[in-house]
Amino acid sequence: MPFFAGPVVLGIVVLALLIAFLLRRVVPTNEVHIVQSRQDTKSYGKDTKNGNTYYEWPSWVPVIGVSKIVLPVSVFDLNLVGYEAYDVGRVPFVVDIVAFFRISDSNLAAQRVESFSELQNQLLSIVQGAVRTILASHDIDRIMLERSIYGEQFTQAVQDQLKSWGVVPVKSIELMDIRDATGNLVIHNIMEKKKSLIEMESRQEVAENIKNAEMAEIEAQRQRDIKEQEALQAVGERTAQKAQAVGIANERAAQEIKEQQRLTKEKEMAVVQVNDVKRAEINKDMNVVKADEDRVSMVIRAEGHLEAKKKEAEAIKVEGEARADAERAMQLAPVQAQIELAKEIGENKGYQSYLVNIEAINATKQVGLEQAGALKVSDIKIIVNSGNPVEGINNVMDMFSAKGGTNLAAMLEGLAQTEQGQAMMERFGVNTTSDKSQKLPKSKDTPTEKP
Repeated sequence: MPFFAGPVVLGIVVLALLIAFLLRRVVPTNEVHIVQSRQDTKSYGKDTKNGNTYYEWPSWVPVIGVSKIVLPVSVFDLNLVGYEAYDVGRVPFVVDIVAFFRISDSNLAAQRVESFSELQNQLLSIVQGAVRTILASHDIDRIMLERSIYGEQFTQAVQDQLKSWGVVPVKSIELMDIRDATGNLVIHNIMEKKKSLIEMESRQEVAENIKNAEMAEIEAQRQRDIKEQEALQAVGERTAQKAQAVGIANERAAQEIKEQQRLTKEKEMAVVQVNDVKRAEINKDMNVVKADEDRVSMVIRAEGHLEAKKKEAEAIKVEGEARADAERAMQLAPVQAQIELAKEIGENKGYQSYLVNIEAINATKQVGLEQAGALKVSDIKIIVNSGNPVEGINNVMDMFSAKGGTNLAAMLEGLAQTEQGQAMMERFGVNTTSDKSQKLPKSKDTPTEKP
């Protein structure tokens, strides 16, 4: 049994996927599918809240079986072609009607019809009833003249009824054409009458227009002749007035020329006089300006010389003060530095200790150098048998101190108390039998007294 469990499960899975693939439906964007199940009715499409995919289980499947109705969500049209109607006088004629609708409530539409074709047939019946009722209450002449207003009347007549099917009109229903029914010439005669009436009115208007044109031409010719005579008269009068005006103008021009010549002479003399006066005033002003310039130049030069001397004196004074301040600052700088240093040292205990230690180190260094120099020139061998070399060096250095001299004297005194010490000291020329003051070795320059 476990051996066959895997293939069985795999087969079940494959079968479920195959069924889901075959039964899955994706609603196109221009359609809505109304699915009726055992419990409720749902609409599937682009703008529905249930989405646009579902599974179409066959209706014979218990519990989960469904049925569907496909309706368009786009605008669809209904054409009523060659529909026979009557006017108020029972005159027969044929009309072509075009209407455009859209489904607004798909669930309500699905409740009213089983298919979209059935919905179209029912809507077509509604339109036919509205067209028949409205056209039967009007005269054929008015219908032909006022065709556009009937489309709006058709739309208003069907609008309330369409709500029961969940459908709304997209635009007004249009009355596309009106023509005679078979074997009937009513509309043809009306059109012929209209044509003859139009032709008559046209000929009357043409004749009236020709008459008006001829009268207008005659009036225009008369007016043209009058204008021409008036123009010739005006030209003659204008010519005489021109000759008179020319003569008067010539005389006035000659008089004005003479007057202008006299005025020109007077103005020329006045200009000469003005030029002379202006020239004299200019010379006077130039002399005054030159004198003022000379005076101002002398004053400026004097003030400049005075200012230069003042500046020179101030520069010498400033330079001397600067040199004095610099020398005083140079002389006071070391003193001030010493004062500041002493003040800092006096107030800073740590710095005082630091200076003392530095001085002690320098003194120790100097003493060590001096001791090293003394040891370098002396013929002394140092044997250190205890402590460390540093302590041994320090003990040797004690030889050159007061402590070292005391220790050396004590050592010699100890040696003198033994026979070996006396023999050793005598080898160095020290008399151990005389007074203690003679026990120390003498220098090479001092002769040694023999006992």
